[in-house]
Amino acid sequence: MTWDEFLWFAIPAMLCWISAGILVYTCKKPAIVEGLMIVGIVIFAAFIVGLWIGQERPPLRTIGETRLWYSFFLAAIGYLTYRHWKYNWLLSFSALVACVFTCINIFKPEIHSTNLMPALQSYWFVPHVTVYILSYAMLGAATIASFIQLRNVYKGKADENLYKLMDNVVYIGFGFLILGMLMGAVWAKEAWGHYWSWDPKETWAFITSAAYLIYIHMRLQKYHPKLVLWLLSVAFLLLMVTWIGVNYLPAAQNSIHVYSN
Repeated sequence: MTWDEFLWFAIPAMLCWISAGILVYTCKKPAIVEGLMIVGIVIFAAFIVGLWIGQERPPLRTIGETRLWYSFFLAAIGYLTYRHWKYNWLLSFSALVACVFTCINIFKPEIHSTNLMPALQSYWFVPHVTVYILSYAMLGAATIASFIQLRNVYKGKADENLYKLMDNVVYIGFGFLILGMLMGAVWAKEAWGHYWSWDPKETWAFITSAAYLIYIHMRLQKYHPKLVLWLLSVAFLLLMVTWIGVNYLPAAQNSIHVYSN
């Protein structure tokens, strides 16, 4: 399977997600909403598996390929958190953002070589990138929740259950973020002889992880709610710089971490 078939999987998956995002507010049968989300996730996963087989390598090398995983994980996390916490808006926003990233790949098709450079032909490649994208999706879901909570706080009616959801998702996402950094350090040691080189990607990864660590500290110390919630949004902005923005920095063009387009 190649990118040429992506449209035939993306459109049905998005139709399922969009339908679920709408019906969650109007349908009195949650099983229908959950079924639509699951079907969309399965369809999307089928394309990822097919692309993996077709390219004879994990689809994790380029920005376009990581967008696939981001859409998949965000839809999956949105569904799982909805099933546990029953926040309709979280399912809708997760489905919407997953569709946005899917549309980017539709309107910017990418076809890549089936070959990987020697440094990427490592057993650390798949777990390192997968764990990172999973953390990005979870922290993205937490950011969506922070926007809703900010609105609640400004109205003077903060939702304590929403704080619990945010904290749990951030804790898990941060754990995966650190795990990805540790895997990357071990991989770098094997490939280049050193754990850390402070290249632009690594530097921004450190800044991002520090921002989330500060958020966790401030939540535990019960700092001003508005400041803490805004910090979560800033931390996600830093994460986006780490994931995408660094690729456009002149200093990063020779970095092994920069995805090819």
